[in-house]
Amino acid sequence: MYQLVSLISLWAIPVLIAFILVYGYFRKVPVYETFVDGAKGGFVTTIKILPHLVAMMVAISLFRQSGALDMLLSTMAPVLSFLHVPPEIVPLGLLRPLSGTGSLAIATDIIAQYGPDSMLGRLASTMQGSTDTTLYVLTVYFGAVGIRNGMYALKVGLWSDLMGVIASIIVCYLIFL
Repeated sequence: MYQLVSLISLWAIPVLIAFILVYGYFRKVPVYETFVDGAKGGFVTTIKILPHLVAMMVAISLFRQSGALDMLLSTMAPVLSFLHVPPEIVPLGLLRPLSGTGSLAIATDIIAQYGPDSMLGRLASTMQGSTDTTLYVLTVYFGAVGIRNGMYALKVGLWSDLMGVIASIIVCYLIFL
């Protein structure tokens, strides 16, 4: 079974690209010109969202480097202790909605320090897979299409991230302890 999955994953993308090219050829679509037009559109989109990305990255960096994250963690310590939530995992839960790269760095540090098969390593991995970079997604997609009022999407995204963090903690405690 493993060899079959490996074979499929090895050939899936080349076969898909070949299929698209052949399909476009038979439908009389100017494949190369269409590709170039799409690339131009992608470049324009990149230019439009770049200021939003820079602003978000600066805000995240300021949050981490100013010590605000450490102050927040020290304030939350009694509640975390009562709920039996490891304080090492909280920065991952807080930064995951903000930055995929930042949260991946935190998860990597947790796994390197405690090991991939430790409770914290498994919890960090589960949390990475159960949540999303909500603010990044909203910044990129809403910035690209010019949506200015995304409060409902923000509320739903952050609520689902919170539920993903809580579910990760509960599931990991139920399965791995």
